[in-house]
Amino acid sequence: MISTQHTAHSAQISGNGHGTNGHATNGHEPPHYGLLREKIAVLKQERNAVILAHNYQEGAIQDVADCVGDSLNLAKYARTTDADTIVFCGVHFMAETAAMLNPAKTVLIPDLGAGCALADMVIAEQVRQWKAAHPDGVVLCYINTSAAVKAECDYCCTSSNGVRVIESIPEDKEILFIPDYYLGSYLKAKTKRAIHLWKGYCPAHAVIIPEKIDALREQCPEAEFLMHPECGCLTKQMDLADQILSTEGMVTYVRSSPAKTFIIATENGILHRMRKDNPEKTFLPASEHASCHYMQRNTLDKLFWSLVRLQHRVTVDPAIAKRALIPIERMMALT
Repeated sequence: MISTQHTAHSAQISGNGHGTNGHATNGHEPPHYGLLREKIAVLKQERNAVILAHNYQEGAIQDVADCVGDSLNLAKYARTTDADTIVFCGVHFMAETAAMLNPAKTVLIPDLGAGCALADMVIAEQVRQWKAAHPDGVVLCYINTSAAVKAECDYCCTSSNGVRVIESIPEDKEILFIPDYYLGSYLKAKTKRAIHLWKGYCPAHAVIIPEKIDALREQCPEAEFLMHPECGCLTKQMDLADQILSTEGMVTYVRSSPAKTFIIATENGILHRMRKDNPEKTFLPASEHASCHYMQRNTLDKLFWSLVRLQHRVTVDPAIAKRALIPIERMMALT
């Protein structure tokens, strides 16, 4: 049972569950965060809980997480943990995936409003309509989709394994890739496959514009330019990027690269992890505006209250989960 000491300190911590997101604090965290970290550590033990944090989460959440990573690595960790409770600090579709992989566990998300604009750009009925018009085709969905959409798809992928998944699909199959147009364009160029592309996009990546990158590269000619394949500037800048990588690929790459300065074209939450892991290196955001307000809805305050109250639980209808797990399991088997 949860200790009454946690509620006794609630007034010192937060009365409403709202906090200041790390993207906006410029490294200066609210003074009560030290107390929050202590309370969260105790709650994790009492709840037998693990905290999973996406690379785009605020720095304070990343610092208390048991695993920080991209969608694929977090899904792998969720699948193997012995914890009874998983607090998923990311967006809703990620928590859905964890819930489907762990139907016997309690999966929580600190803020139910942490959705995904990209995932909302395709619905299940649209996938069914395409499949009805292309009965021999297959649908490959980016993991950035709802469980209901995944249930209509044949394969699933992340930005780190998309090429591998496409290469596993028979060459005579017609492919629809949903929902991200820019990631789909990248995968189409890399695999040389005939792929129908959905016209979805990530708003946080869409604000990364070529002109800003050109200016940064002129100012810092020694910097390596790393780009996420969701970037809206991809079609113009693809050949200029030193590396096109998933978030986890970026984190791994900057550790081993001899370069000392990097221009990072993805959501700016990842800069916390890069700077923490590589204090001797400099990381420049390709756009100071590349922040996902959905990711930022999760805060350390809300994480604390999620553990106190066991809120907000994420579940998936078993009938949908059974079908949605098929493309996920196909992806997991390849990685």
